[in-house]
Amino acid sequence: MTDAAEMAKEAAPIGHGKLQMRILFGFLLGLGAGLLVHSFAADAGWVDTVVTYVTTPIGQIFLRLLFMLVIPLLFSALVVGISEMGEIRSLRAIGVRTLVYTVIVSGIAVALSLALVNILRPGQGVDPAAAQDLLAQGRDNAAGIVAASAQSEMGVSQIVAIVPNNIVGAMSNNDILAVMFFALFFGIGLLLVSTPRTAVLKDAIEGVFEVAMRLIGIVIQLAPLAIFCFMFNLSAQFGWDLLVKLAAYVGVVLLALGLQMFGVFPALLKFVGGKSPVAFFRETREASVMAFSTASSNATLPTSLRVAEGGLKLPPRIARFVLTIGATANQNGTAMFEGVTVLFLAQFFGVDLSLSDQLFVMLVCILAGIGTAGVPGGSLPVIALILGGVGVPPEGIGLILGVDRFLDMCRTTLNVVGDLVCAQVISSLSREPSELPEPSA
Repeated sequence: MTDAAEMAKEAAPIGHGKLQMRILFGFLLGLGAGLLVHSFAADAGWVDTVVTYVTTPIGQIFLRLLFMLVIPLLFSALVVGISEMGEIRSLRAIGVRTLVYTVIVSGIAVALSLALVNILRPGQGVDPAAAQDLLAQGRDNAAGIVAASAQSEMGVSQIVAIVPNNIVGAMSNNDILAVMFFALFFGIGLLLVSTPRTAVLKDAIEGVFEVAMRLIGIVIQLAPLAIFCFMFNLSAQFGWDLLVKLAAYVGVVLLALGLQMFGVFPALLKFVGGKSPVAFFRETREASVMAFSTASSNATLPTSLRVAEGGLKLPPRIARFVLTIGATANQNGTAMFEGVTVLFLAQFFGVDLSLSDQLFVMLVCILAGIGTAGVPGGSLPVIALILGGVGVPPEGIGLILGVDRFLDMCRTTLNVVGDLVCAQVISSLSREPSELPEPSA
């Protein structure tokens, strides 16, 4: 296992199962209290007092803590993830193939998920007045934290703006695409230059990643209280419409994950990897069960390595490299989840995202699938930052965290299976004809 994977595993919040139970409890308690207020005390004066001086400030402190950590987390994770692909000189060609494959397949995954949300529109139909009121409140709360997408460049200028002329300025303005581009470029530089000094630099960036992940773990411990506050505010304002839209959201996420798992992956296996999809899913079921049970790509990595070498009969040097990198850098399920969540919440709050806004979301989700650590809470600050970047109240994340445990299990299964598909495809593309196995039945 690489240093980054080890650090991510160590940085995962202790007692994650208990934390998820506390989050679920906070979600249900906040939802129930908000529904009671919506049904019996919607016009009471004390409700506004509680929302203004108690629940909203607590939620905003939680969001600000996440925003504070998101830039160092994304920068260090993306730099380390890219630079590790050149860790072994003999595997650099495989690293390039893995990177190209990851970007292409992640792009397919995010495009598929965004198309589904646009077609099915699970977040549409709530009370427009209530949505606009909370939207205005959310924009005020997020002011100064993230830049609204309405202020971004358009067309060719938008593409040019991805390349920062001042990385410090890009970080201070939370220009997430510019920061990700610099991190990607910087990681490639570390991949190409191998000297004692760059090794020290890489160790320092890994240290930033480790600290950021540990701090994220501490902040996530505040999630149950923050989720109670978010859900109380949302359910008190939207009432029972909230439950209907939440069920529709879960259905769209599962549909998107299912199409990637049983549509895109079998096509890649059949036409690129030279492997029977039926045989592949049969031989990898142990890793799938482990991923679903643990909801952790890193915790499933030992099982995935054993399955790849013992079940799929992949070359150990390729399987170990691709799967270790994939545990933190090839997360199709996470990228799809982020894309669906952002567009769903935009629809919920009545924010009409233009094509350029959706392309922004797509690019960030693709890069976040590479740069987000495969541990609990790793995607939370990314989603919050994207929401603020397209003008959606970041506190909307409270709506989805109550059902996140089940969705986390599902998307982790897709992440792990996607890593094994990647290993199968890269092995097929990297072998000499004489090394290819007999076709699977």
